[in-house]
Amino acid sequence: MRVERRELLRFLLGSPLLLSSGAASFVQMLLARLAGAEETRELISAADRAIDVFDFEAAARAKLSNPHWTFLSMGVQHEVTLRRNRSAFDEVTLRPRRLVDTRELGTSLELLGQKLPSPILLAPCGSQRAFHPEGERAVARAARRRDCVQILSTGSSTPLGEVVEARGGGVWFQLYTPRLMPFTRLMLKRAEDAGCPVVVLTVDQFGVGQNRDRLRRFRRRENPQCQACHDSLVEDVFFGVTSTLGVDPMEALSDLMTLDWGFVDRIRDATDRKLVVKGILTGEDAALCVEHGADGIVVSNHGGRAEDSGLSSIEALPEVVASVGGRIPILIDSGFRRGTDFFKALALGADAVLVGRPYLWGLASFGQEGVEAVLELLERELREIMVEMGTPSLEAITRDRVRLPADGTA
Repeated sequence: MRVERRELLRFLLGSPLLLSSGAASFVQMLLARLAGAEETRELISAADRAIDVFDFEAAARAKLSNPHWTFLSMGVQHEVTLRRNRSAFDEVTLRPRRLVDTRELGTSLELLGQKLPSPILLAPCGSQRAFHPEGERAVARAARRRDCVQILSTGSSTPLGEVVEARGGGVWFQLYTPRLMPFTRLMLKRAEDAGCPVVVLTVDQFGVGQNRDRLRRFRRRENPQCQACHDSLVEDVFFGVTSTLGVDPMEALSDLMTLDWGFVDRIRDATDRKLVVKGILTGEDAALCVEHGADGIVVSNHGGRAEDSGLSSIEALPEVVASVGGRIPILIDSGFRRGTDFFKALALGADAVLVGRPYLWGLASFGQEGVEAVLELLERELREIMVEMGTPSLEAITRDRVRLPADGTA
């Protein structure tokens, strides 16, 4: 069938029918259907109908407006990093062991003073009410049901207190902060008062949105469709003041968001919470995290949404692990979609994995039920690959269970 489709594609591409505009539209539609025949997915009608997380991706795409889908799916600039986050997993292969008793699997762990049933955590993602009316509250209830760590974004569309109440406590707080210590102290106090045990400082964003080419085409500040959803008094005041002063608002914001290690020290001194630094991709910076008192690291390129280096998180993980040398926990995110992805990260030295877009696909599709279903699918897939690889516990998922291109043949 694949050969026959290729022959038909060649025939249609060379056909004089393409000279007719009406016929050309029909042929283009047919070509797209034929070329993507293996990719076509029937939209699921309920969360429990999903076979994998990509079923939720298709459902979310069908439900969301074009601007909101673009915000959820985009990378930055040419989106090389976004694509690399997925393709790099193909270069890490698994080394299964046989005749191992895996009838009793263990996926629990202790992380930053908390006992968790699974190494899969919910990454911080802002503006979740853009994807579902209940937004972060629905995610919090799902996290409570699945006993999963939820990391709440500074850009949450739901107040921190409401999310903590829905989750029943234990929410980690992700911190975006400008280089203004009074504001930072205020945010840290909010997190402490809400009982957040961990602060996750994100250090890979330099301003907001200046390199997000696909999203910029919607011109949110002038687009009535967007203004109805994103009206913000703080934003209006900021843009108004900077414009009055003759300062480019994006340049001003970028300047304020540029942090350094001295500011990390000030944050470390300002809170007694566990401090995790998110956005690390090199061994040098990982070593500096340890030196400056971080309690953990998230190896992350922001899901391909921060810069377009082309370096995937899974590629960066080994040198970070080597640099840290087990002194503090290492978490990772960006591009994780299947149980095999999680297994590869754990084998390469990660202690836990943050998942982002998949649970937002579930949220957009079916609210709390969708988020729960995504977590259940991913946790099930992880357990399945643990059985197939002969690893009855997380401790058994070691470096010798994977092979990288540099390893050569066994």
